[in-house]
Amino acid sequence: MKMNMRSSVMLLALSLGAVASFGQCKLTWPEDPEVRAKAEEKVALYDDAKTQKNYRAAVAPLQWMLNTAPKWSTKLYIDATDIYNNLATAEKDPVKKQVLVDSLMLLYDMRVTNCGDEVNVLNRKVMYAAVFNSQNKAKTAEVLAMYDKVYEISGNNVLDNNLLSYMQVIQLNVALLKNLTEDQILQRYDKLSAIIDAKIKKAQTEGKQADVDRLKKVKTSVDDILPKCGVTIDCEFVRKHFAPKFLQNPADLLTAKKIFTFMTTGGCIEDPLWLQAAEAIHKESPDYGLAINMARVYAKKGELAKAEVFAIEAADLAPSAENKETANILVGDLLVQKGSKAAAREAYRKAVAANPASKEGYEKIGDLYMNSFKDCQKSVSMAEDRLIYIASYDMYARSGNQQKMAAVRAQFPSVTECFEQGWKEGESKSISCWVGETVVLKNLRKD
Repeated sequence: MKMNMRSSVMLLALSLGAVASFGQCKLTWPEDPEVRAKAEEKVALYDDAKTQKNYRAAVAPLQWMLNTAPKWSTKLYIDATDIYNNLATAEKDPVKKQVLVDSLMLLYDMRVTNCGDEVNVLNRKVMYAAVFNSQNKAKTAEVLAMYDKVYEISGNNVLDNNLLSYMQVIQLNVALLKNLTEDQILQRYDKLSAIIDAKIKKAQTEGKQADVDRLKKVKTSVDDILPKCGVTIDCEFVRKHFAPKFLQNPADLLTAKKIFTFMTTGGCIEDPLWLQAAEAIHKESPDYGLAINMARVYAKKGELAKAEVFAIEAADLAPSAENKETANILVGDLLVQKGSKAAAREAYRKAVAANPASKEGYEKIGDLYMNSFKDCQKSVSMAEDRLIYIASYDMYARSGNQQKMAAVRAQFPSVTECFEQGWKEGESKSISCWVGETVVLKNLRKD
């Protein structure tokens, strides 16, 4: 039996208008014995056809049930939407396909009218609306309106499948219809971002890390689409649209995260606004990456005290040996700028301990020693004053830096200088200043 596509839509529409609203759709057979018997037969017929994936054969008995017993069971609508989804997916003729898609959309509306559960049903309806209608210019705006309603009635309970697709539908409306202003795009983006953040927070509270990671990827994809909607996301845009709101309420993490994301993308991480946003985010959720980048930015701005605080935090938060090494090297560099050489050496030693495979910490200590000649110079014995270069050489040797080894070797004590002190090559000598190392006389310069 061939199906008349247009009459199919009309029959569904008539059914939609004829029934009372918000029945529970628990299993309820018609009271008339003859009608019940026929209903049981129709259910068996369409169920059998559906099982065999003969979806066209399922349509006639299904339509009889929709018209005669629309409140029989929620199962009726689950089956019906499955059948029409498969028919629409398989149909090649665009006109016939659209008729089937329209029928599918009506089925979701019938389910709400007869069985209630509006939030759940419309969340499912809009998914298929996006698949079948969002790129049809005649339907694109309609799909966006559906999404707007779903977000209005669902709040944070929007299905996860409707997160990224909402932003994609917004983008399609801009691309195909040019029917949205920048403010209208941003209003929807703000609502979507708030819901994703709420879902992430809930998943974190429940210890569902896989969900957290998945939702963060969705958020990244949503943020990537926003500039493609014709919204110019540069640093000036962020200052104009997000700064006033954030400065009024620095505890607004949603806005802080937007500022951070867009200003990072825009390459203006040295902007004071970026730093404020980053600090707000870091305070709520301490993070190695945030801490190390803030430390670097503050260091570049000459705010060494703040830079040191965040560098130390980064060392504590470091998720890997390499990260811990990087953070401790930065701590050491900052302490050097403050003139705290002994403390800097301890930081460099921590870097080496964290990641023995890397030798940068040794090289940094070698630099410290080489640059401490004047600090340790007593100007009594050149041989004694030059011991610091041997200490520096030893550190460069451990780092493997041949060039620096050669450069500092040229500053070693000479044979004559050691003779004057009564020292012989191979003897151990202590350095009395803050360096406090014991070195072996070696490679003495020839006079």
